[in-house]
Order: sequence, then structure tokens, then C-alpha cells
Amino acid sequence: MKLTIDHVSKRYGANTLALQDFSLELGSGILGLLGPNGAGKTTLMSILATITKPTSGTIQWNGTDLAADPNAIRSVLGYLPQDFGVYPNLNAVEFLEYLAAVKGLDAASARRRIDELLTLVNLTDVRKRPLGGYSGGMRQRIGIAQALLNDPRLLIVDEPTAGLDPEERVRFRNLLSDLSGDRIVILSTHIVSDVEATATDIALIAQGRLVAHAAPEDLLRAVEGKVWEWVVPSSELNAARQQFLISNTSRRGDGIHVRLLASQPPPGTSSVAPTLEDAYLFCLSQHRAGAAA
Repeated sequence: MKLTIDHVSKRYGANTLALQDFSLELGSGILGLLGPNGAGKTTLMSILATITKPTSGTIQWNGTDLAADPNAIRSVLGYLPQDFGVYPNLNAVEFLEYLAAVKGLDAASARRRIDELLTLVNLTDVRKRPLGGYSGGMRQRIGIAQALLNDPRLLIVDEPTAGLDPEERVRFRNLLSDLSGDRIVILSTHIVSDVEATATDIALIAQGRLVAHAAPEDLLRAVEGKVWEWVVPSSELNAARQQFLISNTSRRGDGIHVRLLASQPPPGTSSVAPTLEDAYLFCLSQHRAGAAA
């Protein structure tokens, strides 16, 4: 099972290049596609889901060019877009039955699968309530259920934890981990903790370009010896922000504990172990510095 993205670009109008020469090869596991808002994540997801066509480049699923045969991937695809809409007058069962029919599931298989999925996303008790009465988090969970209806080999989820409370977010992370054995899962988000908890590989994207593709451990090793903690008074925090790349701050009794990234230790700092958020910010800053140069 292999998904190959080969030099894909996407241009909107004359001046907007959403993706630039993007290449990536994926096998089984969870890819965390991580980048700031507007980086091109959603554009890439819609291209992989065959909703949008690339301006240039190719995408292959197990060797089949999707431009020539998009159905090669549609039959094994599960997709939860960022802006997921529902039919407000249908209840959860009716909605999932409708989408199961669209995906070609027979009625008996669909009923069994719907029962399994409603239990999985913790919506069994409200299965007969119209979707228009669902909260944002409940709608997100029904979106996750519809993406899993056909037991997809390629599962694409775009900002899936938006609107979920902390307990639901942990439940969804565990679900993704359980699903990743014999399929490709692409988790697109700007929330580092979601990726840190689930991803076997991480792709960092910025300004439509692939900045890095590596295992989480490799990204962490790249920033070892570059993360420092510094205690400063509140009055000096703004000056510190102007001078250093700061990944986190916390206010304590002895002052503000500043977590910063620098190749050399600033005076008065102590070395601390890096986190994935440190690695993410470091990679982005390196990319921006290179683009500016």
C-alpha cells in the first residue's frame, strides 16, 4: 500500500500558489501533516480526496495515476473535511444510512457498521436525535463515523479535533492509533499535541512547501541542544520576544519562565529537553529565514 505525491503544485488565479512542488511518499501508519493556518494543508487534502485537481504534478495510489483513474482511490477513501456539513433534519442513523448507500454498502452490512461506529464515537444514546440539534463536538464525531463507514485503506482527517472537548480529543487520538495498523492515516492539523500523541511520521508544511518529513524522534534530535529556559521579570518579556524565538512562557513566583530556541545559550539560561512543539517552531523559523534570504 503506497501513496505517492510527486511534485504537486496548485495555483488559484494568477497570484495565489497554494502548493509548490510538493512531494511525499507514504506507507501504512499515521502521518501528522502539521503547519500553520494557510500553509496549504486543506488544499493538499482536497487534492488527495480527488475533490480538487492539481495544477501540475501527479498523485499515485499503488501505482495508479489518480488523474487517469480517480475511482482507484475513491472506493478505499475515508475523508473528514475541515468544514463538514450535515443534513439537519436527518438523525444519525438516517444520515449514515444515506452515506453508506452512496458508498455502495449493502443494507445489512451498513446497519452492522453503523451500530459499531455509533458505539465507537459515543453517539448511541442520541442516534435518533436530528443532527440539527447536535453540538459542534457531536457533529464532528458523526463526521468521523461517516469517514469510517467503508473501512477505508486511506483515511484523511482535516482538523478533526476542532470542537471536541479534552475527553473526546483523547478518545479520538486513541481511535486513530487503533486504526493505523493496515492503512494510511493522514491527520492534518495545526495542533502539535494531536500529532505528538498519534503520528508515526510528521510532515511539516509552510507556504505550500514541504519543510520537513521525518519521524518525531528525528525532529526532536534536530533541535537537541537548542532549547533553553530563562527566568526574566515581566518588564523584560517584550524585549526577550524581540530578541529570541520563544516557544512558551509560564508565570511563577520568581518571574516568567521563558522557553526559547537558540543555537548558543544566552547568558543566564539553562538547557532543557526539547518537545515536538520546539522542533516544529525551529523548523518553521529555519524555513522562513531561508525564504527571506
